[in-house]
Amino acid sequence: MSAYALDKDLAELAGSARAALVRVIEATGVWAGDPVWRAAFEAVPRHLFVPYYYVGVKDGYERRWGESADPRTREQWLRGAYTDAPLATRLRDGDLVSSSSQPSLMAMMLAELRVADGDRVLEVGAGTGYNAALLAHRLGDDDLVTTVDLYPDITEAARQHLAAAGHHPAVVTGDGARGVPERAPFDRIIATCALTSVPHAWLAQCRPGARILTPLATGLLALTVRDAGHAEGHFLHTPAYFVPLRGEGRPDREPVPLGGVPSSARDHELFRFLLALTRDSLDPQEAYALWNREGMPSRERYGITVSGEHEWAWLDDPEGPYAWPLAG
Repeated sequence: MSAYALDKDLAELAGSARAALVRVIEATGVWAGDPVWRAAFEAVPRHLFVPYYYVGVKDGYERRWGESADPRTREQWLRGAYTDAPLATRLRDGDLVSSSSQPSLMAMMLAELRVADGDRVLEVGAGTGYNAALLAHRLGDDDLVTTVDLYPDITEAARQHLAAAGHHPAVVTGDGARGVPERAPFDRIIATCALTSVPHAWLAQCRPGARILTPLATGLLALTVRDAGHAEGHFLHTPAYFVPLRGEGRPDREPVPLGGVPSSARDHELFRFLLALTRDSLDPQEAYALWNREGMPSRERYGITVSGEHEWAWLDDPEGPYAWPLAG
């Protein structure tokens, strides 16, 4: 049996599990400003996009598969597909390279993207294709959606999953930092992978007034694009941890040594955010002194400005005393 074609009992379970997931997401309040997204999550079956996934076990990862011969295992797979949790979907040499994000976080990001009818949207990080399907359903036109990923096996799987769900947006294999110029201009760009700076190619492929939503430094940054060389915006309140954007010239970064930083700060989520945001400009002791002096500032007080070749993070004011260049 293919995971795309469930037997009657599993099909009924999928329907009830999807409805339960929608209720869980709705309870978070993320749709209050744009309830149209509820219909997208009701309509798009998540299990079509995760025919298998991996769960952490003592010695690594265990695969859950929708085509297992054991009916109890298939049921376990299906229930897991509709939990409000991220699912690891691609491993390479033991490292996670792709996942299906937590649905409630996806819903919040999609609502914060502020999509309007007729918008052209670029998604950076195709993943399973689930997010692209939600966008295609919301916009009612597959051709308005473009999704890009670095690895051919990921884009091919996403294309198959999308087709199984009845959607055919543009699925492109390439370096997401370069955007997809042949599909531009875009009104919205959403990334589902973590960045260390904002790629200038994105701005050049946006219409004036476009909105960019991207994970950066364990936060979610919402930028408004003024023109091809200028954009600015604040971080949202929520933490966000995503697989890093991979591609040419982007090696893994080494951990920052925290000697001299009090233990009370080392694991504090807001300090770790500031540390990630300023790692190319402040040493950890300087970052701690600022963080402590400013009363452990929340994410919404921080922002990013892109102006020509320059890009910097700031606290409270783009032209204020606390500003740090982003090295990318």
